[in-house]
Amino acid sequence: MQCYTELTPPTAATHTLSLPFLSASANNLVVAKTSLLQVFSLKSVLADSNVTSENSAEFRRASTTLPGSSNTVTGTFPRGEKAPTTKLVLIAQYELSGVVTSLARIKILKSKSGGEALLVSVRNAKVSLVEWDPERYSISTISIHLYEREDVQGSPWEPDADDSTSYLSVDPRSRCAAFKFSARQLAILPFYQQGDDLVMDDYDPDLDGERPERHESHPKSAEEDKPDDRTPYGASFVVSMLVLDPTLVHPVHLAFLHQYREPTFGVLSSQVASSTSLLHERHDNLTYTVITLDLEQRASTALLSVNNLPYDMFRILPLRLPIGGALLIGGNELIHVDQAGKTNGVAVNEFAKTSTSFPLADQSDLGFRLEGCIVEQLGHESSELLLILGNGELAIVGFKIDGRSVSGLTVRQVPEQNGGSLLLARPSSTSLVGRGRMFVGSEEADSVILGWSRRLDKLKRQRSSIDVGADDDLDMSDMEEDIDDDDDLYSSAKAEDKTKELVAISETPDESDDYRFRIHDRLENFGPIRNVALGKPLQTSSKDSRGDQNTGLELLTTSGRGRAGGLTTFHRQLDPRILESHLMPNVTRFWTVSVKKAFEVLGSARLTEDIHDYIITSTHSDDVLQSTAYSLTSSGLEEIKDTDFDPEAGISVDVGTLCNGSRVIQVLPSELRTFDADLGLAQIFPLSDEGTEIDPKIISASFADPCILLILDDGNIMVLRADESGDLDEVEQGHSLKTKGIKSGSLYEDSNDVFRLESDEEIEEVWGNILMFLLTVEGGLLIFRLSSLENWVYKAEGLSFLPPFLTPSFWVRRSQAKENLSEILVTELGDASHKAAYMILRSASNDVIIYQPYQSSAPGSPDLTLHFLKLSNPQFTKTSINSIYGDSEPSQREPMLAINDLSGYATVFLPGEAPTFIVKSASSPPQLISVREKYIRSTTRLRRRTSELGFAFIDHKGSINFAQLPADCQYHTGWVTRKIPLGEDVHALDYHEPTATYVVGVSHRVDFKLPEDETHPEWASEATSFLPQVEQGAIKLLHHVTWSMIDEYSLATAEVVMCIKTMNLEVSEISHERRSLVVVGTATIRGEDLPAQGRIYVFEVIPVVPEPDRPETGHKLKLIAKEEIKGAVTALSEIGTQGFLLAAQGQKCMVRGLKEDGTLLPVAFMDMQCYTTVAKELKGTGLCLMGDAFMGAWLAGYYEDPYQLRLFGKSPSHMEVLAADFLPDDKQLYLVIADADSNIHILQFDPEHPKSLSGHLLLPHTTFHTASFPTTLTLLPSRSPFPSPPSNPSHSTDPPPANPPPLSNPHNHNSLLLTSSTGSLSLLTSLTPSTHRTLSALQSHLQSTLPHPLGLNPKAFRYVEGRGARAGGEGLAGPRGGVVDGLVVRRWMDAGRWRWWGDEGMGIREAVGEGVGMMGGGLGVLR
Repeated sequence: MQCYTELTPPTAATHTLSLPFLSASANNLVVAKTSLLQVFSLKSVLADSNVTSENSAEFRRASTTLPGSSNTVTGTFPRGEKAPTTKLVLIAQYELSGVVTSLARIKILKSKSGGEALLVSVRNAKVSLVEWDPERYSISTISIHLYEREDVQGSPWEPDADDSTSYLSVDPRSRCAAFKFSARQLAILPFYQQGDDLVMDDYDPDLDGERPERHESHPKSAEEDKPDDRTPYGASFVVSMLVLDPTLVHPVHLAFLHQYREPTFGVLSSQVASSTSLLHERHDNLTYTVITLDLEQRASTALLSVNNLPYDMFRILPLRLPIGGALLIGGNELIHVDQAGKTNGVAVNEFAKTSTSFPLADQSDLGFRLEGCIVEQLGHESSELLLILGNGELAIVGFKIDGRSVSGLTVRQVPEQNGGSLLLARPSSTSLVGRGRMFVGSEEADSVILGWSRRLDKLKRQRSSIDVGADDDLDMSDMEEDIDDDDDLYSSAKAEDKTKELVAISETPDESDDYRFRIHDRLENFGPIRNVALGKPLQTSSKDSRGDQNTGLELLTTSGRGRAGGLTTFHRQLDPRILESHLMPNVTRFWTVSVKKAFEVLGSARLTEDIHDYIITSTHSDDVLQSTAYSLTSSGLEEIKDTDFDPEAGISVDVGTLCNGSRVIQVLPSELRTFDADLGLAQIFPLSDEGTEIDPKIISASFADPCILLILDDGNIMVLRADESGDLDEVEQGHSLKTKGIKSGSLYEDSNDVFRLESDEEIEEVWGNILMFLLTVEGGLLIFRLSSLENWVYKAEGLSFLPPFLTPSFWVRRSQAKENLSEILVTELGDASHKAAYMILRSASNDVIIYQPYQSSAPGSPDLTLHFLKLSNPQFTKTSINSIYGDSEPSQREPMLAINDLSGYATVFLPGEAPTFIVKSASSPPQLISVREKYIRSTTRLRRRTSELGFAFIDHKGSINFAQLPADCQYHTGWVTRKIPLGEDVHALDYHEPTATYVVGVSHRVDFKLPEDETHPEWASEATSFLPQVEQGAIKLLHHVTWSMIDEYSLATAEVVMCIKTMNLEVSEISHERRSLVVVGTATIRGEDLPAQGRIYVFEVIPVVPEPDRPETGHKLKLIAKEEIKGAVTALSEIGTQGFLLAAQGQKCMVRGLKEDGTLLPVAFMDMQCYTTVAKELKGTGLCLMGDAFMGAWLAGYYEDPYQLRLFGKSPSHMEVLAADFLPDDKQLYLVIADADSNIHILQFDPEHPKSLSGHLLLPHTTFHTASFPTTLTLLPSRSPFPSPPSNPSHSTDPPPANPPPLSNPHNHNSLLLTSSTGSLSLLTSLTPSTHRTLSALQSHLQSTLPHPLGLNPKAFRYVEGRGARAGGEGLAGPRGGVVDGLVVRRWMDAGRWRWWGDEGMGIREAVGEGVGMMGGGLGVLR
């Protein structure tokens, strides 16, 4: 009984698409990250041209928002100058119950937003048509089309739909879409289009005669008399590609082409499968076929066919004008095919000559490897293409034009100084997002917006007199209006004139330095994650001075490939960087203010640059309440005494500034005091007149220059406004406001008019656009303009129901299920490039609810109305969980604090038992980041002139700490992450605790040349300069603090690190001395015809004299053992209690011991079958888990007297084990296995069960499908595996206890950490039976009630057996005992409060909180 939850979303961009989605004039980008769909808009800012990171200090200082649209052309700017830079702004994101395989844009007759629709195909032959719904500010599913029925499948031996490549291709005029699925099935989905029939756009009076009357033509519809009510698509049909053309036996790629009257696509295929090993028999076996469709007759016609193409062609790129035709991309060549079938090609390496007989121009000196490359046109009207190679290098593809046809291709590489090496790894997809800008998605590196410009236009281009329409077709009548007879069609002079008129293209390409590339923005990618390590965080000096102890472990993962390879640290909590600390145990609250000194010039007040920084504290000592003022200087805090500031006036409620920072306002419970820059008293504003029997008290305040909102304890409010002299006056209120009980309020200056509420422009010039948001006692929302408090401008009484979409008319009848809201705050969240207003609510149980305002019009009405969209927030705060179990709530909770500039972020801080930051970047949703502090009493902004902007807080010990956010960290995943680039592939890593270092196995590619061999004298005559590449590994030592490499051990050519483990091994059979050693397993792969070899290295990290000015270089790797192995060493683990190691070597798993002479003595072994991927021991038990990549999982036991490995049980069926680990749960032992189909199999070892055959079979408990390809499974320890080290940790003669306690506590609910190739982290947690039953029932209810994006079924997505899996199904768990889908359960709060099932809602909430508590307990070991 487990629960699967994604901790972080996938970050690897698999598919991208640019289209006008939100409106007809919008410029949006849709990015698919496996099962995550994101919608972005583009925004231009001014930033330094050499700054590419949005979170760098240079960008924060230089960025300035540009007015107007985002279609700014990027020019060439010298280094250091500001340039228009395009940034991505997230509009919405959706977690899908499916894996996206393709994206396409489509024009439909009528969309809700006026923009285009989006076609999304997912795995298992599903296609969804969605549009943007402005009324709900979300995507809306129009239809979903399923093509996974058995009657459309081919022969029985063909692969299933989920095992075949599926993708979409759309006609340029949106007349139809083609969906290729299964082996050779093609689904055609027609779309209705307004206007003439399919040939009208290419009408030519000379060829077609008199132009007929315009009429609407579309595929036949059942309701032709109601065109507005019909669906935007016609009935789809499925056809085998063999019916289209019998030669399409093995289709390679398909794409629709431009400049055709009918929907026409090109297909790259072969009659026999391509094979490199059979190249001498299957030489040039591919065929390019152009097929046109007749949608009404459901027929097709083959227009042309180009045969004998190279075997390695893999993609068709349709080209727009002025080139036209299609570009065929192969591994060694590029071939252009025009509409008449004329071909021109170019070879980009030496292997093209030997692999094909197709005529190609020779540019083999380039030495390009085109596998995995992407080619994109440099603009919709450009005649040049951008070629992005698999290693990220850039090249320009040009065309030679002869008359109206292409006569040749040229390829030139972009030099490094012009940005030719900006991209670091293989791209996955590209999309043009504007003039001179392209989004490049990647699964192996960060996805970026790549911009380019040209310094000088040496080549003059004249705009063609031919009108190129949106469909990219030419009007033939305009082109030939000057042609009088047929002879002119073949006149060379006329042809030359037409060529000049069309486009002037030189036969010699431009100089490559004309194009200069730079990166505008990036989306961080942490995938692919190959390995993880748990390390012990080091204590910083600031923490030591405060006496705090670092608890928990640090998670370090590998990320990226090739030049983008590196490491990434993941922290659950934010560890602020403490600048200084001051112990003040009696301080309960405090505020920092920066005041500008004013002086009069000719009767008018002006502000000087002389700024005074003060700290105002409220202290509670021996029943004495007072306030104290301190001056904040570079040397520390100095108490201010000789001023008008009176400490005996009482405790402060709030402190702020008005009048452009020239007045300090001290809010006391019964009065307000105004001070100047020198803390001279300027005014005392009493709350009530003398003689009043009951004086109300101020409980909170909100500032918005020049106004203050006061919330009183009797439910009333008071609004004050400062005049030009700084004096406060009360603003008159209307009768409707006085009768309302107000619980909380917030002022917000809507400078960008986001809320767009009615106002008087003349009054607004005086008052400003300041809005007052009030939370009533009944849970309603009232919005007033401070310029007129007579009547509200917006009212929503149903706010406490927490609806997904809040409107003024929303209300739930016959329901009292309201949330007890306690606080409201309206402020901006974002970073330096983009900030947006949000309404943040906090409940009595400390839940945080975030609403985003947007404008929408009702159907049939042009008037816009303010609506609020509730953002998904699945996180439970610690205080919220405690309140579920009855913990008392603080009587007076510290209010939320908005910080407008904290290291470039506009954030909100929530103090208390669970201190939390709400952080948002432009390209991510708001995230709740907890702070690693037990309790924070109070917090405030830090406006210190001597340092960067930060914050200050009072911890649980009563110390005032000045802090900043940690440098170079990201927060867009909900975790605190930091990338450490290494520039190499990282295969394995582990933490060496005695020296606080990481041992990392890396590799890089080197050219391979045949060695000198007497038996092969022909090897010496190898004359090729285009050498193959192999990996060469190395073992590096990484310092934990500086993250720099301090030592390296190089391996042989073609030798790669497979695994690294730090073990406490016995190094002497006589003294039984133990040392913490690093064991490395490697593999040497020398080709398909030679067996793999391996080695086991044993290193000791020894102290040495550090290098000058580099104190971190005080350790080195010392090799103490090296063993040659027959077969690759693929897995390592410590085993037993005597300091031995378990190694998976070739087809054996062997237990070895280290001897004094540096050899590894084998003591026990077990034969495996194919390829061992996993070999682990459950610490302290002797149970071993072995996983085979083809045969399944084995459970064995290790005995020390005598030494032997004994098989206990096997998996009941074959499965591809990629990762596996133990999952103890109370008295049950489960084995969790991840296979190559992204499935998680949970097996149980139960010898007493009759179906287990006395334990010989591992019982299949349940199977669960994940969206991401799994890479590692790690059992998280319930306590730190790194105890306090002895005085000499590297040389300890004391053996560990005979039966050490396991790191996984069997009486607790353990958790498994899963990593994936998409960069996501997931958690598999054990649940109690009662919690599992409740969450399973909640999951079933949510699956049937909540709307699911794209119309996908989350239950069918997770269920494995119905998808034709070879292993899995429900198993012993049954339909109700399977894995709970945390992706569905955590959406429980997305529904309205009235859907929490009345009184039963608290029981559900308790179960959800208990499940969250169990998951938090599993993650508690992580810092």
